[in-house]
Amino acid sequence: MPSAIENDVGLSLGRAAVYRLVVQGAVAEQLLDRLGDLHIGAGPGAHGGTTTTLTGRIRDQAQLIGVVNSLYEMRFPILAVELLELE
Repeated sequence: MPSAIENDVGLSLGRAAVYRLVVQGAVAEQLLDRLGDLHIGAGPGAHGGTTTTLTGRIRDQAQLIGVVNSLYEMRFPILAVELLELE
């Protein structure tokens, strides 16, 4: 059974990984300095409107929570957070 610190895919609280986050709305590029070194892409949403996809390396779970909190504080509804690759 996986420990509380590391699960069966090798993810732990302190391990870097590449994530994709999708939010409702258009995140302006000038706001990216608050979000770290993430790549931005925008497109049409499934139900109209615009969605923004942020993809990049996040150093640990604390930084991931910081990015999610920043998006929340900027009033962007979060549609998805996906782990793409462990480092």
